[in-house]
Amino acid sequence: MNIEELIRILLPRNADYLIGYANLKGLLPEKYRGLDYAVVLGRRLDDRIIDAIIDGPNIEYYNHYTEVNLELAKVAHSLADAIRLQGGNSLVIEPTIHDQDLDKNFFNTLRFDFSHKMAATRAGLGWIGKTALFISKQYGPRVRLVTVVTDYPLPYCTEPINESQCGLCDLCVRHCPAQAANGKFWNIDVDRNEFFDPFACRNKARDLSYQNFNKEVSLCGKCIAVCLIGKTQR
Repeated sequence: MNIEELIRILLPRNADYLIGYANLKGLLPEKYRGLDYAVVLGRRLDDRIIDAIIDGPNIEYYNHYTEVNLELAKVAHSLADAIRLQGGNSLVIEPTIHDQDLDKNFFNTLRFDFSHKMAATRAGLGWIGKTALFISKQYGPRVRLVTVVTDYPLPYCTEPINESQCGLCDLCVRHCPAQAANGKFWNIDVDRNEFFDPFACRNKARDLSYQNFNKEVSLCGKCIAVCLIGKTQR
């Protein structure tokens, strides 16, 4: 049984998923040495819940976000176990790292040592938008990601996406309550900080989540709600 068949068996039947395969050789820190391939899974978020956060985050969004992260982690760990049974090494990169598990470098830079968004662009699933969201071709930004890195060869890796496909649209920039984006286009040679201020975004998101549902977490989502890509027309 190949990896693709395994994934199809493991995925929940009642949810929409994206599946991508990437060659990350030379792109990861030393700690991931040898784990040059990645399986990237994207789980579509509920349109009704996302549409409702046009006015800011709410407790239903927080709960949905948490539940989808748990679902993704479960699927990813099952896949990693299956790869090991086939003789490969594998490691799950969790959808979200909790504050207590973050190191000093993260709080200085707001960067992880692994980027799901980078892996997803390398897998050809989408690109990075003007507010640093991952924009999938199929569901827009209405997805959560998880990644399994492995040394198990994936000969069907997809052609990477190297530049933005947002065009002239700037809805996310205009609706950002933190005014964290300047409208510049992403490409693989443009650093995130050149077009987006992650500190302004994080601070505003934590303010809004505390104000709206009494939890100081980095959730806002307005740019997800306004993006036209993947938005269901009613």
